[in-house]
Amino acid sequence: MFGGVGLYAGGAFFGVIDDDQLFFRVDDDSRPAYRARGAKPFAPMANEKPMMGYFEVPAEVLDDRETLGEWARGAVMVAMRTKGSKGSSKGREGSGVKRGRRRG
Repeated sequence: MFGGVGLYAGGAFFGVIDDDQLFFRVDDDSRPAYRARGAKPFAPMANEKPMMGYFEVPAEVLDDRETLGEWARGAVMVAMRTKGSKGSSKGREGSGVKRGRRRG
């Protein structure tokens, strides 16, 4: 899949840690908050388009535990709403992390 770590909650894939960066699942409603802070979409493969469904968590969010929790809960909600769609963790149970392997 990719060379990072996948984050799951309630069976939903809501985040990625790759190259020491945290990315959360976004949708059309949450994406503008990330863009307003200069966050970039997740781009696991250099020669491919970035994945617009996951955006880098801004440094100022990482530095504030309460804000990070809010953003994480928002990402889980997005993932739960889109569970079963392309790129989801359909069929997974519980919460946790899963390591992947980068293609290419």
